Amino acid sequence: MAALKSELLAPGMRVGLYGGTFDPPHDGHLHVARTALKRLQLDRVWWLVSPGNPFKDNPPAPLEGRLDAVRTLAPGPRHVVSAIEARLPSHRTVDVIAWLQARHRGVRFVWIMGADGLAELHRWKAWREITARTPLAVVARPGAGLAARFSRAARAPGHTQIPESQAHALVNTGSPGWTYLTEPLHPHASRLLRG
Repeated sequence: MAALKSELLAPGMRVGLYGGTFDPPHDGHLHVARTALKRLQLDRVWWLVSPGNPFKDNPPAPLEGRLDAVRTLAPGPRHVVSAIEARLPSHRTVDVIAWLQARHRGVRFVWIMGADGLAELHRWKAWREITARTPLAVVARPGAGLAARFSRAARAPGHTQIPESQAHALVNTGSPGWTYLTEPLHPHASRLLRG
């Protein structure tokens, strides 16, 4: 399997991994990516567009259309859109992270998610291994603040919360560390746009 545009990654780079179905992608997603890019002082955000989501009842729109929509939403060299998850034997987040870390040694990865995702993280397969492999950057989302901050994953033993004022240090701090980033909240949600 070909490497993921290896010329875009080099040891020492700080790269945010932002996974989801993005069905459809919207300004709220872009808000999360831009917040992480700025506040964590990242070199890139990799949008990992998933072929599906085991927590949703209905299958998402076709993958190619969602990839094109994310590329339109987040153009530019600092936003890289990938469907690598669809090409790997396992679609589990922990396996995707492990694959990327093995192929891009020396790149400092951080997992980016909205606060609504942190509130549900304990339901993901091997969620403790995910947090052991990469620090988490959690961006505030409407209605998810308290649920996220007091979630099982946020309260897990050994999970060090980095103060928001020190968020730029998260990538260097390592795992299991996390930070909660607040910016003016963006109201968009995919479920509302799907109707």
